[in-house]
Amino acid sequence: MTTGYKTTVAPVQFRVADSVAAADGISIWPVYQSVFGDYPTFEAWDEAVWRKHRVRDGVRLARAYDGVALVGFAYGYTGQRGQWWTDNAARVLEADVADAWLGGHFELVSLGVLDGARRAGIGRGLLRAVVNGLEHERLLLMATSDATDPARRLYASEGWRVIGPGIGDGAVIMGKRTDEPTSA
Repeated sequence: MTTGYKTTVAPVQFRVADSVAAADGISIWPVYQSVFGDYPTFEAWDEAVWRKHRVRDGVRLARAYDGVALVGFAYGYTGQRGQWWTDNAARVLEADVADAWLGGHFELVSLGVLDGARRAGIGRGLLRAVVNGLEHERLLLMATSDATDPARRLYASEGWRVIGPGIGDGAVIMGKRTDEPTSA
């Protein structure tokens, strides 16, 4: 409903699951494709990404619903040596940083919010929901190196900091220790 210049929206519902199945990939695919668009089909993404990630230890999926419509998601799992991302992060980080951060960490793989639902706190809500209550001492993700990017600003406002270069050009690895306070 519209009142004056402000629009009132139903409160967004956040749901978190500590185990996921193939069907969860199907449910988040439309949002994933809309936000990232890096795989041509669900089948390609499922084979390259989802089938591997959904069976990892410590997997967690947070979803945001505006009514019944899925408007965003975030997921991750426990990262270990021997996994592609962790091993490649170890190659680009300084050795002491890699030793201090990698292995047994929670790896935030993806966080996406549909265009029409952005700038309403949904990304922040998903980020908090997916990491809330984790037993991991270290949380890691990879983000753009552009410090003015909205996602980078969100992570920084939640206490994440750059710990080194990312895998590939234009990326950084960010980390957060769970015993450090959140600034926002």
